[in-house]
Amino acid sequence: MKPDTSPTGAFFLNRELGLLAFNRRVLEMAKSDATPLLERLRYLCIVSSNLDEFFEIRVAGVKEQIKQGVAVSGPDRLSPTEVYRKVCVEVHELINQQYLLLNDVILPRMVKEGIAFHRRDHWTDAQRAWARDYFFKEILPVLTPIGLDNAHPFPRILNKSLNFAVDLSGKDAFGRNLTHAVVQAPRTLPRFIRLPENIAGCPYGFIFLSSILHANVGELFQGMDVLGCYQFRVTRNSELFLEEEEAKNLRLVLEGELSHRQYGDEVRLEVADNCSESMAEFLLNTFGLGRDDLYRVHGPVNLVRLMQVADMVDRPDLRFPRFTQSIPREFEKKEDIFELLRKRDVLLHHPFQSFAPVVEFVQRAASDPRVLAIKQTVYRAGTDSELIEALIEAAHQGKEVTVVIELLARFDEEANINWASRLEEAGAHVVYGVFGYKTHAKMCMVIRREGNALRRYVHLGTGNYHSKTTKLYTDFGLFTSDAEITSDVNEVFLQITGLGKHAGLKRLFQSPFTLHEELIKAIGREAHHATNGRSGRIIAKMNALTEPHIIEALYSASQAGVKIDLIVRGVCLLRPGVSGLSDSIRVISIIGRFLEHHRVFYFANDGAEDVFISSADWMERNLHRRIEVCVPILDTCIKRRVISEGLRPYLKDNVRSWVMDADGNYHQRVSRNAQPFSAHDALLEKLSPTVLPLKTLPRKRRGH
Repeated sequence: MKPDTSPTGAFFLNRELGLLAFNRRVLEMAKSDATPLLERLRYLCIVSSNLDEFFEIRVAGVKEQIKQGVAVSGPDRLSPTEVYRKVCVEVHELINQQYLLLNDVILPRMVKEGIAFHRRDHWTDAQRAWARDYFFKEILPVLTPIGLDNAHPFPRILNKSLNFAVDLSGKDAFGRNLTHAVVQAPRTLPRFIRLPENIAGCPYGFIFLSSILHANVGELFQGMDVLGCYQFRVTRNSELFLEEEEAKNLRLVLEGELSHRQYGDEVRLEVADNCSESMAEFLLNTFGLGRDDLYRVHGPVNLVRLMQVADMVDRPDLRFPRFTQSIPREFEKKEDIFELLRKRDVLLHHPFQSFAPVVEFVQRAASDPRVLAIKQTVYRAGTDSELIEALIEAAHQGKEVTVVIELLARFDEEANINWASRLEEAGAHVVYGVFGYKTHAKMCMVIRREGNALRRYVHLGTGNYHSKTTKLYTDFGLFTSDAEITSDVNEVFLQITGLGKHAGLKRLFQSPFTLHEELIKAIGREAHHATNGRSGRIIAKMNALTEPHIIEALYSASQAGVKIDLIVRGVCLLRPGVSGLSDSIRVISIIGRFLEHHRVFYFANDGAEDVFISSADWMERNLHRRIEVCVPILDTCIKRRVISEGLRPYLKDNVRSWVMDADGNYHQRVSRNAQPFSAHDALLEKLSPTVLPLKTLPRKRRGH
């Protein structure tokens, strides 16, 4: 029986609180002694980066709902005001834990390893002199202090920029009696500076830019008394709002909107812990924020920049061991890739296996005289992409190159606009997808003349065509020349680039047309098997689970006796283990060395074992407002690999695994009598056997 969720929302958890629970799990990686020291710092910074986006998008959205008088924010039936209050409490606690960990644990341990951030109150005479000299040579020439009076209103503050509010007394050169000033730190300046080793007194000594400016701020206000100097940072609403009627040329409209993102509505104010109450109140009033929006931090107001330290410090023993991404045997033989794919499908498992074969696939197509056309989707590719360079070369070679670039890939819009310009200059056809439906599918198709016929070859992935993230994220990529799958991919490209009705696909499930419906059917089929005395089994791995109808279907399947394991890295609105509702559902989250990113769906189907990989999470946006594809794994050997590499290790993990309870709380799984087992370590051993011991690492090479 399908539960009625409409009256109370008791069957659903809250999305915003789920995101904060995820960040608490990330923070646990920074707390763990099992995590190498520089990686602990990196995880601490990742939490800050995640919280920035959380405020820019999620909190900004909740505040907008409050402003518009929205009654209910989501399927949990909480009002936006209730959500906002709960979020404020949770975030303040999370940030307090973060800075406590930084100041009491991570920084002291770094000092023991010869890595120190020298605080202004403890500078030696040599360090003070060096900092003063650096201030006059490198900082002072690019600063513009602004005294606040009728002729100088409060300046526009860029989103997430570092600024200093200064309390003053006295009169300036013009006789003005100024009390407040603002100093904006140019983004071109580094947020921390490495000292020469002989000045630092340790191998890696750093000084914060804020410390240098604090020590010398009086030089900016000659003849006046500086009563206080306080770091502050404002986070703004960064969501882009485009109206279809106005977006006749999406790229031009987007280019205009990007400049406004830096000045969206204020949603959070961060100040250093030494900030006076009067200055904090002045800043809150200036930005139209309330006390709950104020975050006092015991250290730098932006921890994200500290992530660079992990790369600057040459201490491989303080990082995860280096590993080499392997090349599948099929590609090691240097066999012609098209001949190989005519024989069989090939699966890549990143980051354990290299992304290089995907780049080589496009490069080979660009130079092959028998290749007539290449079609590719681009969601996130970064600012430096060999793959897109290969597409540009293919266009120069006279191939028909069509690239569907998603201009609205959040925070990658500028990079995608730049790639679009370069591709168009090379003669490629650039399409921006379908307005209102982000193109999130990961597809690359090569059309080649072979004899008297044309043959298609495709690559379909769960992750972005982004060389950097394929070294950090877990993802699957499938090469195939299967006639039905490649025909389906061709049809999806035609839908995106042209006009016309949706045509039925033979093998792929597609959002926004069939994927949601097919998932509901597959879940229902397992319930039907269980009801009729056969075993029902579902294992699904994804980034997030929020779609209400999918959750209701899973509840119904559980009540029918289907055993369900959900491996959900981030937000999950489903309540597992509720008696009479979800007894047989388990939700686990893996937070480890790599960011879990592949989407894998397994349905036992009475022994048939239907396995799919997809670009889509089980979220409203992915299933209803995006163009996504879900790919069946047809090859028996590859199907076994997807199950044995993409699902089973994660169910077995008792080192980096968190189990969720019905209230949305997560408890780390303990090995007890079982041998410790880490999915990431096991997959590294299996697929990337050249994990180098720390002692063999060359000192001057960067680790991953």
